[in-house]
Amino acid sequence: MNTSNTQYELHAVNLFRSSNTAVLSTLSKSTDGYPFGSFVTFVSHSNRALFIYISDIAEHTKNILSDSRGCVTIFSVNPEGDKQNSARLSLIGNLVKIPSNEVEACQTRFFKLSPESESYSHIHGFHLYKLNILKARWIGGFGQIGWLDTTHWVTPTPEWHNGEKAMIAHMNQDHSNVICSALNGVFNIVDPNAKMLALCTDGYYILSTDTQFFVPFLEPCYSEKNVRTALVKQAKAYRAFELT
Repeated sequence: MNTSNTQYELHAVNLFRSSNTAVLSTLSKSTDGYPFGSFVTFVSHSNRALFIYISDIAEHTKNILSDSRGCVTIFSVNPEGDKQNSARLSLIGNLVKIPSNEVEACQTRFFKLSPESESYSHIHGFHLYKLNILKARWIGGFGQIGWLDTTHWVTPTPEWHNGEKAMIAHMNQDHSNVICSALNGVFNIVDPNAKMLALCTDGYYILSTDTQFFVPFLEPCYSEKNVRTALVKQAKAYRAFELT
């Protein structure tokens, strides 16, 4: 990957991990396969798979069951700037229903990162679908356009996935200063009670006064050793921002 595309990927990942709303486009079953797009909320997996939680009666669900191909477009609009110069990320892939033996784990992550969605679990007919990403297109503004290297967008679940809960508990209990200093260094937020909420290959989520913040790693981490190394680097990088 060249330098420009490396920078594109860093920006794209930050938008992807920091967002939870997008436009989902599927192929219309009722209108001869024409594209159909509408607003959805989503959650990213520990790898870069993407989850949506939708009703059986939704138009998108009917379309997905007929043709699994879809595209999710995530965007960030500066209300005071040129809207056409805004960043956006389009993820192309296939939408598949989460199998029954994986539902509980996927729901746990979805509700952790999107707690307002938990009320839908009490309504009959809502199910989780995963976008298995095939290609990623980044537009960061005029002249900042390119297809991203698919290497990290199609990777399997990281090795540390089953140990995520223990890793988070360890960080919150024994290294809370690292979390708080990163929050302060990246977002200029001072909160001694901030907690690590969830981990992914690209960084981790911090919960501070009921608001989530994503702190990125410099490169994807697929093993526990990778994660530890990345956190040590962050501890050193944000030492000046430690709370006293």
